[in-house]
Formats: sequence, structure tokens, C-alpha cells
Amino acid sequence: MSSTASEGAAEYGRALAAIPSPQVNSIPIGPLEIHFYALCILAGVIAAVYWSERRWKAMGGEPGTIMDMAVWAVILGLVGGRLYHVISDAQLYFGPGKEPIRALFIWEGGLGIWGAIPLGAVGVWLVARKRGLSMSKLAFAIAPTIPLAQAIGRWGNYFNQELFGRPTDLPWAVEINLTPEGYLRAGMEPGVTTYHPTFLYESLWCLGLAILLAYLGRRFEGSLQGGRLFALYVMGYCVGRFWIEYLRVDPANDFFGLRLNNWTSIAVFAGALAYFVWAGRRLDRFSTAVLPHGHDAGTQVFGPTGAKTEEEGTVYSAVDTDDSVFDQGSDVSDEAGTEYHPSPERSSSEGPTEDDAKGAGDDSGSRPE
Repeated sequence: MSSTASEGAAEYGRALAAIPSPQVNSIPIGPLEIHFYALCILAGVIAAVYWSERRWKAMGGEPGTIMDMAVWAVILGLVGGRLYHVISDAQLYFGPGKEPIRALFIWEGGLGIWGAIPLGAVGVWLVARKRGLSMSKLAFAIAPTIPLAQAIGRWGNYFNQELFGRPTDLPWAVEINLTPEGYLRAGMEPGVTTYHPTFLYESLWCLGLAILLAYLGRRFEGSLQGGRLFALYVMGYCVGRFWIEYLRVDPANDFFGLRLNNWTSIAVFAGALAYFVWAGRRLDRFSTAVLPHGHDAGTQVFGPTGAKTEEEGTVYSAVDTDDSVFDQGSDVSDEAGTEYHPSPERSSSEGPTEDDAKGAGDDSGSRPE
């Protein structure tokens, strides 16, 4: 490289090797404008739902349960995430010369995870409560998948050229361009074009966190029930977010030398740690229901397989028959081919009753994978 070129790179703060930013952030399709930011969020949601469904099914849950919950969780999560962003950065939308209507333009970026997760969890809780499912089990299935969604969704900030960090000339710096109108973007310094790619840092941190949580959930499944695995996710994310906030230069409210999100990370981490300790002392008090009310699919009575009758092979659901079926079944328990299959998980918060224990006999059901 010539000395003139080197001097030009130094003058504008441009790293000799940098990640170029995309020149477009949306695709026009007829009258619609498809924003890459929204596509990244959608891709993250799809990946999380798909993985959560697999984990939930492996735990004995019904397929489609997570998909049903995801509808409410995503809608409320988007509302909560946008509310937190608008409230915490109100100066961007309200005041002299501002356009309050832009607070609704979610495709331009601006979702606060601190508002998205709590309100999204409300959506999950509403469906779980209606169906009688265990929030403890749901939290265990979902915990590793949320950071995966975040890892994918963070790339939306890359396409919007936003939320970058301090100026740097590192080889992996991201190159930030002026706006199409020729103005500096929020956080840019005159004459500086390369900055820390904080979107990439957070994406990699969340991806590593997802892998770690999946491993810990498999390795210490018994001790991480009761929402403790989800609490680990919250603590792990707070640690990474606290560090990344130090690098960001976008406008933010400061309190006592720290950005608002730094203080939020500290408060949320403390709350998650307290819950982790509290839940660890009450693991036997959490519901384990992975099937909805009245969907004890594993509780079935099969007719004698040796008898050649018209009802051979007929399956009777415990939900659809009265108690006399079980009474008759107990009288002929010695007949060949008569089997009783207990439900893998009860669909209530109560533990198994004495009658359940007697009916199960030696076949107590297989442990979920």
C-alpha cells in the first residue's frame, strides 16, 4: 500500500482490514418494504421455536405446544421490547424537533431485551396456566434457545449500522457509513469510520451461552429444574451485556458514571441469582406436568392380546372411560396381555396419589430423555 493511501486510512480512522457494512437494509417488494432487521428477528424466533419444540418433545410434551405459546410470547415480547426501548430512550422520540410517531417504527431498530423477555414470559405463562403445564419444565426447555434467537437477531443491528462501539482500528472493526442523507449516525465521530462491532460480540456471546446452557441442562438436569437453568441464562447474558455496554457509543442515559443498561444488568443479575438460590431449596415443590389437563396420553388400558374378539387391540383412554374400567382391569390383572401404561408426567401440580402408585405397579414409566 502506498504511503498516501496509508495516510488517508489513518486520517479517517479506517482499519486496513474491516468488516464492510451493507449498503442496503431492506428489499422493496411491490408496495412493501422488507427490512433485514425484521428478517433477522424472525429467523431467530423460528430457530428458537424449532429447538424448543424438540427439547419439549424429548421431555414428554406434546408437539405443537411451544408453537402455540410462541404466538403470544412473540407478540407480547415485541411490545415489551419496544416499550422498554422507547421509555429508556425517550429523548429519541419526544421533545422539540422529534417525531413521536417514529416510536412505532419497530423496523428501524430498537428492542430492549429487558422488556421483551418479561412480557414474553407472561405470554408463555398465560398459555401454560390455561393448559395446566409446568412453567418449570417449560423454562428448562426454552432456556438455551433464547440466547440462540438473540445471537441471530443481533445481526439486524449490523444491517441498520447501529449500536456499534468505540472507534478502533482492529482487523475485525466494522465500517460505518454516513446516512443516505450524508449525516453522522448516532455515536459516530467526524472523520472516523471503523468501530467495535458490538453486535458481533453480543452475537458470539449469546451463541456460546446457548451451547453452554444446553450442555449444563443435559449434565445437571435434576438440579437445574425449577427455572434454575433459565436463571443461569439470565445471569450469563447480564455478564456479557454489562461488558458490551462499556464499548457502545450510541446515546444512552447515564447514572453515576454507568449507562442505564449497565445498572439494569446488575439489578437483573442479582434478581436471577437470588431466584437460583431460592429455587434450589424447593426443587421438589415445582410442578412437573408436561401434558395439558385431560391429556394423559400415556394412561391407557389395552384389551387382552391373546383373545380373538372383535375388540382385539382396542385402546381405552383413561379420560374417556369411567372408573369401572380400571376396576375391571384390576380384577383381571393376571390375564395375559393386559397392560397398564402410566402417564410420563401428571397434568397437575400435585404429586402422584396412592392409587396411582398402586396402579402403576412395577412399570413406573421411562425417564424422559
